[in-house]
Amino acid sequence: MTVTVEVSDFIATVTLNRPEAMNAIDPESAFQLREAWREISRRDDVRVGVLTGAGDRAFCASVDLKKTMPPAETFAQLYFGPEPSDPPISTLQTVKPMIAAINGFALGGGLELAMLCDIRVAVSTATFGFPEVGVGSIAAGGGTQRVIRTVGQSDAMLMLLTGDRIDAQEALRIGLISRLVSPQELPGAARAIASRIAANAPLAVVAAKRLAHLGRDLPLAHALELELQIFGNLRDTEDRIEGRRAFAEKRRPVFRGR
Repeated sequence: MTVTVEVSDFIATVTLNRPEAMNAIDPESAFQLREAWREISRRDDVRVGVLTGAGDRAFCASVDLKKTMPPAETFAQLYFGPEPSDPPISTLQTVKPMIAAINGFALGGGLELAMLCDIRVAVSTATFGFPEVGVGSIAAGGGTQRVIRTVGQSDAMLMLLTGDRIDAQEALRIGLISRLVSPQELPGAARAIASRIAANAPLAVVAAKRLAHLGRDLPLAHALELELQIFGNLRDTEDRIEGRRAFAEKRRPVFRGR
């Protein structure tokens, strides 16, 4: 398997398992990533996912160009034709939180994959970049759109237009990652964040993620109205009542996702 999924304690750990190719994405691993996202979405025993790469050199060093040939169809056929059975990686979605544990190079498609995740934690030796312009292309797997929504226009344009790599300290400074840890600390640090998320009320966590994503592109007044509606949906759930009882009784709540 080029992508593995292990589930324990409500956490799904998804590992890109091609260390000999610096975990570059080939057609097989792309298919398995889609399946991993679907599995996380549908399993009741998964509340949060962690995505990482095998080995200690790379999280994901983009797409494997040796195994990814241009399609036989024209662009118009693909763009205006029937919806593909295998949508691009850039459209992967799950309502559950995803954490990227970045253990090395995150370049091109690899950085785009990391940016699909809600939280990014990286080792101090990690390297980031969008090198596509140097070979006559662009970061078209969501990179041009997600990076400018994440780090601000000036820093995003610097990365996109120069193709230069940045180190982990710079990635932390511009807000591309949330935490910086040593290589030895990375698995534990990512899992600790995942455990804190998994301990919370599952419906509330999903609602918070959905609101953050939907509200980002709405006028504030509309976003606040949406927030009120979703709060109303949560108000009478068993988990919200359990949370208040547990607080009053000075004990840990037992959330059931209903």
